[in-house]
Amino acid sequence: MFRKVTSAFAALAFSAAVFAGPAFAADDPIVIKFSHVVAENTPKGQMANKFKDMIKERLDGKVKVEVFPNSQLFGDNKVLEAMLLGDVQLAAPSLSKFERYTKSLQIYDLPFLFKDMAAVERFQQSADGQKLLHATSDRGLIGLGYLHNGLKQLSASEPLRVPQDAAGKKFRIMSSDVLAAQFQAVDAVPLKKPFSEVFTLLQTKAIDGQENTWSNIYSKKFFEVQPYITESNHGVLDYMVVTSKEFWLGLPVDIRNEVKATLDEAIKFGNDVADQKAKADRQRIIDSGRSEVIELTDAERSQWVEVMKPVWKEFEEDIGPDLIDAAYNSNM
Repeated sequence: MFRKVTSAFAALAFSAAVFAGPAFAADDPIVIKFSHVVAENTPKGQMANKFKDMIKERLDGKVKVEVFPNSQLFGDNKVLEAMLLGDVQLAAPSLSKFERYTKSLQIYDLPFLFKDMAAVERFQQSADGQKLLHATSDRGLIGLGYLHNGLKQLSASEPLRVPQDAAGKKFRIMSSDVLAAQFQAVDAVPLKKPFSEVFTLLQTKAIDGQENTWSNIYSKKFFEVQPYITESNHGVLDYMVVTSKEFWLGLPVDIRNEVKATLDEAIKFGNDVADQKAKADRQRIIDSGRSEVIELTDAERSQWVEVMKPVWKEFEEDIGPDLIDAAYNSNM
């Protein structure tokens, strides 16, 4: 009997501890470990450091942010698991990394759904876009905001103006069913290859093209081995700033509100940096003369949109047709 009672009390105590969230010592600052995979001079790196500095200014002695860039702590493939174990409190993986936790974020991979970054912003700040930040909450993760890398462009060994121009060509993609379907829709060949191998694959003509943001195309010198870049703005390469539900709800309410307000400011700062960098890197590519930038007419872009609508349909059961309609309507 004694053993049964003791077990019951232990179970009750455990449940109460889980419900209450992590305990924070009254005299020690709350430590927030922010892990990311890029350099400190990138928009994401600058955003993380801005957040750290502002928290020190506003909550010094109460909260301490430690930033770990360049995968010093965890890579994007491991960071979400580590977060659920309490080993890290903030991260900003690419949206594609959440596929194992929710299918709804695949909406950002749907090709030619958004016309420009202004449309992406309108959707992300809408009720539907904000709701998506909580799409992983039943798995213990809470999104706190969207951080931009930029819109993706198509580069190739030959000009790409209409969908038929891509037929038969081989394109490198990230590991994504949506991206594979995107190129299959135009009778192209999608190849899942590591990002680190893309330049060599292009240089040796093992592949014909790739998709990426202006900043990645410039920083990785893809423009030097790709004579044509189509300004397609056909997909979003964004990150979600995320934390664990247990940690977040365990914070004192006043601290949590101040951290969220500060994080919102830091994310806006990072997004401004990303926008400026995208425009500057696009111009640097043009000025180099190594690659011709092709601007699509409205009629040409409409052809791409129509060809890609079956891809939207293919994934609407996972994502939700109403959500796709809301995203498309953000272009208006």
